[in-house]
Amino acid sequence: MSVTHHSAPLAFDPGITPQDGGLPGLSVLTTVVSSINLFAIIAVVGALAISLGVWAWGHHTGGHQAEANGKKGAVVAAGAALGLGAANGVVAFFSTLGSQVH
Repeated sequence: MSVTHHSAPLAFDPGITPQDGGLPGLSVLTTVVSSINLFAIIAVVGALAISLGVWAWGHHTGGHQAEANGKKGAVVAAGAALGLGAANGVVAFFSTLGSQVH
């Protein structure tokens, strides 16, 4: 019994690339997402201030649990600020990296 091999392409290239201005409302969507990012950054500033206050309060009153929770909150808020600030660059980096895959 013989095995026949067929040469077939493994994937189809649809030829789709991101284009600016393809859909109506793109500028509105960009503005909305930018505003959401701004509100999130403002919320993170508040969360960081509260966490640092809890950390200080726990330290000065001897509340070890409050101190630990304040530290965790400060680290989480700092990480959130890093993620929000870097979001555009991270997406652009991986989008560029993904466009190089052939």
